[in-house]
Amino acid sequence: MTRKLTPKEAAQRYLREREPDVARATLYNHRSLLKQWWQWCESQDIEYVNDIDGFDLAYFRLDRQMEVGEVTLYNQMTVLRVFTRWLQSRGLVANGLADGMVVAQPDDASRNTKIDSITAQQILSYLEKYEYPSLRHVVFAFLWHTGMRLGALRAIDLKDFHPKEHYVELHHRPETGTPLKNKEYSEREVNLALWCCSILDDYIEGRRHDVTDNYDRTPLFTTEQGRVSHSNVRDHINQITRPCDYTRECPHDREITNCEATTRLHAARCPSSIAPHDLRRSSVTYLLDEGHRKELVADRVDLSVRTMEEHYDKRSEAEKRKLRRDEFGMDG
Repeated sequence: MTRKLTPKEAAQRYLREREPDVARATLYNHRSLLKQWWQWCESQDIEYVNDIDGFDLAYFRLDRQMEVGEVTLYNQMTVLRVFTRWLQSRGLVANGLADGMVVAQPDDASRNTKIDSITAQQILSYLEKYEYPSLRHVVFAFLWHTGMRLGALRAIDLKDFHPKEHYVELHHRPETGTPLKNKEYSEREVNLALWCCSILDDYIEGRRHDVTDNYDRTPLFTTEQGRVSHSNVRDHINQITRPCDYTRECPHDREITNCEATTRLHAARCPSSIAPHDLRRSSVTYLLDEGHRKELVADRVDLSVRTMEEHYDKRSEAEKRKLRRDEFGMDG
């Protein structure tokens, strides 16, 4: 007799089994998507996961398509397919169900995956003029300047910022809710430019909420509820990287007043909008473009040189050649 589980029970069982084997960030992403999935099942009166079929998965995909951008949809459906394969392995759904799922690759040609330094400066100038020193301003400036992961930004407490010495400390504190990607190996001190420290100082003085988190720690980046969340940071970066936000113009021939991407929840649907991880990639590319040694950049952003070269160095071969020419003083 096949065991019957509700969608929520199945998702929670899957997450418990995966927890020892995956990074916390991966588990967070899976938990976030599967919570949306089981809540959707409840709204559709799907009592047991055993009753799920291909039509249900297709309907869920259509509903998510109305809420998120192309890249996010791809990532979410990839997670759901992994979960569906787990359901198959436990005999809870029909074999082959995962293979029938539509998980279309996003059209990379239709959207940006990074921004250049000129665009970053446009955004910073806009924020300095109109939103200084808001949370959105300080988060964008900090991520662009440091190339940090989102989780690392969240991990910083007020005491970890040293304005007079111009640096921040990063500590792996999993027991109080802020693990770092590579655990203790990600712990480091990151230098900050004077302009970044100045924004942070003014944010702390005038706009930071004086709150503690659920572990009585004092975060550097806060909302009224406590430590800034992953989704809150993503929303801010998605929103401010829309050209209509910082130029009041649309390069995609859309009517701004009617564009769905101008709403807060649908900002990721703008082809020019990027995510925090894309901003990190953009920052790394900029540092390399500036001629900084790969080893030093890798240490600053907590990457191996090999990983940086494979996944973060987005310079074209022509750009690399020109940089080498400048470095070696070759005119021809």
